[in-house]
Amino acid sequence: MTNNLFKGIIAYPITPFDQNEKVDLQLYRSLLERLIVSKVHAVAPLGSTGVLPYLNDEEKEALTEASVQQVKSRVPVLVGVSNLTTERTVYHAQFAEKAGADAVMIIPMSYWKLSDDEIVQHYDRVASKIGIPIMAYNNPATGGVDMSPALLKRLLQIPNVTMIKESTGDIQRMHYLRKELGAEVDFYNGANPLALAAFAAGATGWCTAAANLIPDLTIRLYEAVQEGPLSVAQEIFYRQFPLLKFIVEMGLPRSIQAGLALLGTDAGHLRSPLKALDTKDVATLREILAGLS
Repeated sequence: MTNNLFKGIIAYPITPFDQNEKVDLQLYRSLLERLIVSKVHAVAPLGSTGVLPYLNDEEKEALTEASVQQVKSRVPVLVGVSNLTTERTVYHAQFAEKAGADAVMIIPMSYWKLSDDEIVQHYDRVASKIGIPIMAYNNPATGGVDMSPALLKRLLQIPNVTMIKESTGDIQRMHYLRKELGAEVDFYNGANPLALAAFAAGATGWCTAAANLIPDLTIRLYEAVQEGPLSVAQEIFYRQFPLLKFIVEMGLPRSIQAGLALLGTDAGHLRSPLKALDTKDVATLREILAGLS
């Protein structure tokens, strides 16, 4: 079943920390507001850019509540609720629903390799405890689990699982998803350098941290794909490609924090063990951003 609530540019806010590595909620609200007024189509707190695995339960809850309160229904809110255990994933999914989130995103996080049946059971148990939609997030680079197209198709048999986010960087998987699942299921691109190819393959939206730095270009790309011609979308995409490649290679939290600082926006500090970009990489990022101004 298609979910028309989420489409276009779904922006990932960074989670800022103070000098003592405590979550800075006031600064977080400011950064989130910055995204909303930039006219992104939705926001997704507690994703990779929001360093979800580095947060404790109380911090996740505070950020979830702050997100919903700051957004005030102006755009849809997709909250990351992933955890190693099913029990904690259920807990955070229920918390997000009660707080007012429009949907939740779940990546199966693994220490021991999970079987397909274990992953299906994980999603099914969470889905049975909430009434809002679930986006199944496939990103083996961060979650440690690669969900095959066949497994994703199984997950979509669970009523609440209505969206797929594909971040492997394999464009053929996106074509497969559209061919096998049809237009009635929404899938989303999570591989920044493949944004144009993903839209061409039929992606409903692009989940991206790049919107923190270049919201206009990301939105213009989506609009150009919808309106055509392809040459216009290509020109917009190739302009931003160096930045998209850079933020992935350097790591999203590091790159977005440094990029916002270069743009004159305080993004706080990172939480250990993450460290800020070194001087050389900041200089490279400065050159890339200057070329986009």
